[in-house]
Amino acid sequence: MTNQLAQSNSPYLLQHQDNPVDWYPWGEQALDKARREEKPIFLSIGYAACHWCHVMAHESFEDPDTAQIMNEHFVNIKVDREERPDLDAIYMKAVVAMTGQGGWPMSVFLTPEGKPFYGGTYFPPRPRGNLPSFSRVLTSIAQAWEEDREELLKSSAQITQHLQRTRESESGGGDIQKAFLEKVTERLYAGYDWAHGGWGGPPKFPQGMVLDFLLAQAARGNQDALDLALHALTAMGRGGMVDLVGGGFSRYSVDQAWLVPHFEKMLYDNAILARSYLHGSLLTGSGHFRKICEKTLDFLIRELRDDQGGFYASLDADSEGEEGAYYLWTRDEIREALPDPADSGLLISAYGVSEEGNFEGKNVLQRVRTDQELADDLGLTPDEVRDRLEELHHKLLDAREGRVRPETDDKVLTAWNGLALIAFAEAGRYLKRPDYTEVARENAAFLLQAMRREDGRLLRSWRQGNAGGKAYLEDYGALILGLLALYQTDSRAKWFRAARTLTEQMLDLFYDPEQGFFDTGRDQEDLIYKPQEIQDNATPSGTALAVTALAMMGGYEIQPDWSDLAEEIVSSWKNLIQRQPVGFGQWLQAADLLLGPLREVAILGPESDSNREAMVEILWETYRPRTLSAVSDLPLKEGSPRLLQDRELQNGQPTAYVCQDSFCRPPVTTPEALREELEAR
Repeated sequence: MTNQLAQSNSPYLLQHQDNPVDWYPWGEQALDKARREEKPIFLSIGYAACHWCHVMAHESFEDPDTAQIMNEHFVNIKVDREERPDLDAIYMKAVVAMTGQGGWPMSVFLTPEGKPFYGGTYFPPRPRGNLPSFSRVLTSIAQAWEEDREELLKSSAQITQHLQRTRESESGGGDIQKAFLEKVTERLYAGYDWAHGGWGGPPKFPQGMVLDFLLAQAARGNQDALDLALHALTAMGRGGMVDLVGGGFSRYSVDQAWLVPHFEKMLYDNAILARSYLHGSLLTGSGHFRKICEKTLDFLIRELRDDQGGFYASLDADSEGEEGAYYLWTRDEIREALPDPADSGLLISAYGVSEEGNFEGKNVLQRVRTDQELADDLGLTPDEVRDRLEELHHKLLDAREGRVRPETDDKVLTAWNGLALIAFAEAGRYLKRPDYTEVARENAAFLLQAMRREDGRLLRSWRQGNAGGKAYLEDYGALILGLLALYQTDSRAKWFRAARTLTEQMLDLFYDPEQGFFDTGRDQEDLIYKPQEIQDNATPSGTALAVTALAMMGGYEIQPDWSDLAEEIVSSWKNLIQRQPVGFGQWLQAADLLLGPLREVAILGPESDSNREAMVEILWETYRPRTLSAVSDLPLKEGSPRLLQDRELQNGQPTAYVCQDSFCRPPVTTPEALREELEAR
């Protein structure tokens, strides 16, 4: 017998539809029931790819005795954090305030008015370490609700007041200057793990947004920034975190050395990291980094792309009830997949595949010997070794596809797809991969058609033809940036028109002149407070995406008000960003863009003219992180950016205008002259 989740569109909620727990989705039906029956709410927040969410579900939510306690004493609400980032942010902040830490599954107990009074994350079925059993937690809270309700209500009011306190910008932020970016880079350098790569201890996260900031500083000539970024990209690129067989990155590493990943694969991580490896390859000419970028994007196409053009949210960490089973290898499995002893011997040597394994009796593939070392042993060149290993990876992938595959969370989220759109658009442009550009076009067309209501209001989530949930600030910011990335790759004016429309909506719905951007729009549900998440987490902060988008749109539309607003917001958080730069990677990218110099390039001329095509190729022959481009025939299409307006062809030839700091250089009509302008300081 199914519960109230059976009509949900979220794969995570549908995973719980047959639980004996009388689950409800978040909404008036559940909240009214709690108020009417004067029962506390048990709120469980998680997501489909979450390993420990599955564990708690199997141990507790599928247990009839536990379910009986839950159903008798609580109104039980299940939330997919990816569909409702506002609820996740509010109640995660509450759990951290109460316990000092957070995570998923998130378990929070609320008053019927939604005010939290007790919380945690995973609770085991029996006492374990310092954790009480979940049934003990349930019965204790049920008893306290009956016998000491006033104290619980008092506690919930105090916690809610703490959450509702108006945030204040850091004082003394000041203007963004080059010295600020240099100090941030110094702090990142000082906190870096040179033994293993990355920042912090286990669980260790890849920090792709920080890497992109460092690569932008490397493009300014900062050697320390380049050293940091390349070391981190190399460390993660050895395997473990990255799936060397099939491509794609896992969520994080459970150890210091990037060996054992938490095996779930999220769309956002792969979109962000593909872009980092792309930029790293452009700066260094590294074919290895380029290959990781391409294999990551190919993984997204192969395993997370819907036929209509959207990208799914994630792949589960588990298959056949075991974490990572799909990705692990024994020596015998390697030999079976690679029956030629020379092949299996090469792969076993390259990855140190052992009989005892490096993770629960099996092997996570991570390089232990370099191409040069293997080449010396085999009398080959490093390039030949690299090519042979890539062939063997394909054979392992074929063998692996015979295994039971992890489940897919097949909902499409606007914000995450916006990040993927940026990656595919940039890769198509820089790598001259028209197939990636076509993927980006189809993705953008899908998002603009399927993820908008008739009145133009952007939506959050789509699955199997059904879209719903009003989009959040992060959805608007990411999609605007994705459309601008695509516009620079594919010069159709419709992409820019859509970006401008969404920018105006974003300002109308989410911006408050007194308090800045909020994560929820003025037309969305009132909760116990209006969330305003400033720090980047696994995905960029909505405000950080918004200010990045405003900085770019201000340049395209020659609208200083938008750029000034972006700079004002970034400046107000400057001190906090400088103290904790690892948590503000997207903000740092916005600061880098705002500091500039922002170079604006307008190229006019017939699309069929080879000179115009050559100019565009020169524009993207190297990594240009602070460049906006607009390319068009004449007459201009409706809705083209102001950057293109009032420009003329010179002597009937395709013409390029290069502008910087509100000053435009004389127009040029040859590819060589354009290169000189772009290389001029």
